[in-house]
Amino acid sequence: MNRRLFWKLCLVIGLGSVLLFWIIARVAWQTEERMSFIDAEHQRTLRHYGEQAEAMYRAGDHEALARWLTTLQQQEQTWAAVVESEVRPLAGSVLNERFYEGFGLGRDVSWKIHLYFQENPIMDLPFADGRTHFLIILPQRMRPGLNWHYAKLLLQLVVPLVLMLIVCLVLYRHLMQPLGRLEQATRQFSDGRLDVRVRSLLGSRNDELARLAETFDAMAARTGQLIIDQRQRLADMSHELRTPLTRIEMAVSLAEQGSDRVGLLERIREDCAGMRRLVEDALTLSWLENERPELRDESLDLSELLDSILDDARFEYPDRQILCQMPDSAPLHGSSNRALGQAIENVVRNALDHTPAGGQIEVSLAEEDGAWLLRVADQGPGVAEQWLERIFQPFFRGGSERAGFGLGLALAQRQVSATGGSIRASNRAGGGLFMDIRLPRTAV
Repeated sequence: MNRRLFWKLCLVIGLGSVLLFWIIARVAWQTEERMSFIDAEHQRTLRHYGEQAEAMYRAGDHEALARWLTTLQQQEQTWAAVVESEVRPLAGSVLNERFYEGFGLGRDVSWKIHLYFQENPIMDLPFADGRTHFLIILPQRMRPGLNWHYAKLLLQLVVPLVLMLIVCLVLYRHLMQPLGRLEQATRQFSDGRLDVRVRSLLGSRNDELARLAETFDAMAARTGQLIIDQRQRLADMSHELRTPLTRIEMAVSLAEQGSDRVGLLERIREDCAGMRRLVEDALTLSWLENERPELRDESLDLSELLDSILDDARFEYPDRQILCQMPDSAPLHGSSNRALGQAIENVVRNALDHTPAGGQIEVSLAEEDGAWLLRVADQGPGVAEQWLERIFQPFFRGGSERAGFGLGLALAQRQVSATGGSIRASNRAGGGLFMDIRLPRTAV
């Protein structure tokens, strides 16, 4: 199953989270690195203090140097001193030049300052002789990273929150755009716009939401067609029922006037029976179209079923001849005896209705490519070529002599389709119509 949206979300959230952590760690490190050095102006101040102390020390004015150190300590509220250092190697050790270059009693003003230590470090500004040093505890006002805790809070809380809100906004827009269009289409569909569709609005998108849009479009197409068919069916039913109802009203009026009541009652009974058949066929057709059932749970002998149908047809149409060619046995699996029987009966009845008295219909059953082919040929007027497909529509009315097919062929097509078969119509060369019903021997 295609889960493009799932993998897309995993990619965005997973890689996005890793990238977010990396960016935060990187920015935090760089921020801490920049904030760990004494400001350039403060470095110049400290070096200036060292130069002043060195100048007074070289002048030999120790009292002035003492007063200056006292004033400096009060001014900066820190400790400061000038000291001499002498390193003497023992046990014949020899000091390396790198030792002298890097030796100090405190930290150089250009070095990093650890932001996590509470005490301020001692800064060492060596004099030119290399033995004398000006030492001062870094004044608090010069300490770097005074705002580091606020910056750390910003980097650990505010920045991730803002970035996650941006990611959530992007994902929300990515998800809600098709859902919003689906909602809009649903609202329009409920307002009666049966032609509204969603998939074309999503462009080249191909994920779960695109398949949801395709499912909605399929549902909208089917539901819209059902609504249109039901409206048309209601109009056709109203039209079909109007004529027998009018005849019944006329028969009742004549009966009230004392006319031939027996004959009128027989006419009323026939019209009522016709209306009942019409309503039953319409309900069956609606059930087949709405539910689209698969009627393939029975096994039967097609020859026996056809024999029974043709016997009834010969009794009902004694003035027409029925010629039949079929095998002694025609097993059919995965079908429905009732639905298939009604379908074949409607096709045979339709052929007999449109065959003139004294004429004949031909019924043949043969095996062809793993399926049973049932052909019913009549001697009626045939159908115009452009209407061969439309004769299977309910209440079809054509402009030819073969108008008025009612619901019989429409029911037959739906019932044959429900059993896994197919039906098609074609004109005979010498006049009349072929009805070919193809039924797979075993349900697929």
